[in-house]
Amino acid sequence: MMSQLSAWFRKGFPSESSGARAEFLLSRWLFLRLLGVVYLAAFLSLGVQVRGLIGSQGILPVTDYLTAVRQATATERYYLLPTLCWLDASDASLIGQCIAGVVLSAALISGIAPVPVLVLLWALYLSLTVVGQEFLGYQWDALLLETGFLAILLAPWQWWPRRPSRRAPSRVILWLFRWLVFRLMFGSGVVKLLSGDQSWRSLRALQCHYETQPLPNWSSWYMHQLPDWFQQLSVMFTFGAELLVPILIFGPRRARLLACGGIVALQLLIAATGNYGFFNLLTIALCVLLLDDAVYPARWQTWFASPEELRDSSQVRNWGGWLTYPVAAGIFLMSTVGFVQNCGLPAHWPAWLGQVHRTVAAFRSVNSYGLFAIMTTRRPEIVIEGSEDGESWKPFEFRWKPGDPSRRPRFAGLHMPRLDWQLWFAALGSCQENRWFVPFMARLLQGSPEVQALLEPSPFPDRPPRYIRAILYQYHFTDPATRRAEGTWWRREQIGLYCPVLSLQRSGTDAR
Repeated sequence: MMSQLSAWFRKGFPSESSGARAEFLLSRWLFLRLLGVVYLAAFLSLGVQVRGLIGSQGILPVTDYLTAVRQATATERYYLLPTLCWLDASDASLIGQCIAGVVLSAALISGIAPVPVLVLLWALYLSLTVVGQEFLGYQWDALLLETGFLAILLAPWQWWPRRPSRRAPSRVILWLFRWLVFRLMFGSGVVKLLSGDQSWRSLRALQCHYETQPLPNWSSWYMHQLPDWFQQLSVMFTFGAELLVPILIFGPRRARLLACGGIVALQLLIAATGNYGFFNLLTIALCVLLLDDAVYPARWQTWFASPEELRDSSQVRNWGGWLTYPVAAGIFLMSTVGFVQNCGLPAHWPAWLGQVHRTVAAFRSVNSYGLFAIMTTRRPEIVIEGSEDGESWKPFEFRWKPGDPSRRPRFAGLHMPRLDWQLWFAALGSCQENRWFVPFMARLLQGSPEVQALLEPSPFPDRPPRYIRAILYQYHFTDPATRRAEGTWWRREQIGLYCPVLSLQRSGTDAR
């Protein structure tokens, strides 16, 4: 049975140039290095924010969160929230987990013990994601966990850096990676259609996207100025890249190469016109596994097939079929349940399957995806102001989100500024709907250095303000004439109060 399954999977990997079986050895080698870069960016980015977000003096302290969970649950809490913070939730532990992630990421990039390193990286990122609450609940956090888990089964067993292993990666796991890329892209296209959002259906979504996306950069301003016909063509390209191109993933070699090119092109355009942290690089890394080794320069292949490595290949092994086939079958089944639900297809699953799906969900490594289902057509923006006397107010500026209309929007690169992102979501709702917002304001009143480090330098350098409030504005990009005349990138109109005036006495918050 196993041999029949193996033969069936291999049929999907032909080499059109020579008739021999296509190899994915260099692609695996490159993918694992790119994944190491993504993990490195994720842990570095989180490491400079974690104390301000969930530390003891942060916005949502992890100790308070775990205490509440401990009071509401029994021993199942260790399974529902699989995190190392049950052992130690101190600031030192949070920073230590991030530092360990950075070191292990460097080891993965170097090719040191990839399998155990990938296991530890996945466990560390899961641990931090679980306690990150609202700040680590993005789809690319889930995508990194799912990719990292599959990578454990893809990586070769070796201990020290060497040329790419001559042991071929599991065909079953390569198929699962194709299935993951398909679900990510096709799911994002389907949810746009199923949402009923008229901006997408009328091809007008990108006329406002560059202005209303969470964290625009300066190129977003230029893209926003392009004519309507170009924006409509861009929406058509997006639908093609998300709905048609992913189907080519399951085609012959040339179709897969086209799929890779189309998806990578879309990701490069997204990265060039917005700030989405490591998401774009992670998606591009996944696309590398659509390429067989024949696409790389001949000198790479010559170096790769050196006699020394051929002699050493017997010392390198992969996971056996006894493990990969059952695990792959389980992952495929669980992901299919989520994918069918995401696509709005009618399905009646056995009760046991639904229970297993909910159980697996605790580890956030088999997920559903669907980005920008509904296009935001307006940009409300929260501006936080402090005062010493309740009369004269000074704004707190953020590094990445819009604030001062004359400040040029910035590129964040692979950094994921999570507070700035959450403020975009918060502006679309109310202060009461975002449980973290008032604690955030309280930390500014207390002068928490960990939270203040998430912003630009405070307008109150000597001591924190006595009063604080949040004003809601409507932001729009300026036109070229206005920017030439006034030097401003944004224009804004005040909507009203987002959060009323607070002080430590009035909010009932005690400084800690």
